[in-house]
Amino acid sequence: MGYVSAVPVPQPRTRTAAPGAAVSRRSLAAGLLLGAAGATVVLLASGRTWAEGRAAVVGGSLPLTADGQDVTGLPAALAVVGLAALVAVFAVRGGGRLVVAGLLALSGLGAALSASLGASDSSALNEKAAQTTGDTSATVQALAHTVWPYVTAAGGLLILLAGLLALRYGRLWPSMSGRYERDGTPRPRRAAGRAPDPDRPEDLWKALDRGEDPTR
Repeated sequence: MGYVSAVPVPQPRTRTAAPGAAVSRRSLAAGLLLGAAGATVVLLASGRTWAEGRAAVVGGSLPLTADGQDVTGLPAALAVVGLAALVAVFAVRGGGRLVVAGLLALSGLGAALSASLGASDSSALNEKAAQTTGDTSATVQALAHTVWPYVTAAGGLLILLAGLLALRYGRLWPSMSGRYERDGTPRPRRAAGRAPDPDRPEDLWKALDRGEDPTR
């Protein structure tokens, strides 16, 4: 006849990650992905053709195109600022991190707004028409805009989202290791070793190598 033990068998505990740590990891990964992807989209799309048209010349018309840099260089410049701010978020702490995160969000917002305004801009092509024809009053004809300004604006919105994540969850994100920081405090000196034994010549030589006076 068998016996049933009344002592409960301990069950192995399963470790669960802390909710704060999980949120920190997810928000950090999302912020990095959105910021890097947004800046890449802005830099690539701003180099594409944004507008097309024709300038009237003797005997016909000349096709003209303008890329994002011709229309406005602001989105690309703000994308570079956003990338720098994304890296700087991990180099500062406390209030400084909030300031950098705000700069990241503002750079994305500025890139999106400037690209949206450039989607209907005709001044870049008009300037090219005047240069091509030699007539300062010449304007472009059959003006058409492409989708690339809106793609650039979408990239700016991604940077904006990365900045908002940094503002909301940046306090949970890790920062650079303290060993790389210099606070100006002197380093603790090593504890002095034992006094050399006069009867051990090797101890005397080691003391001399360290710059110590073995006769003390």
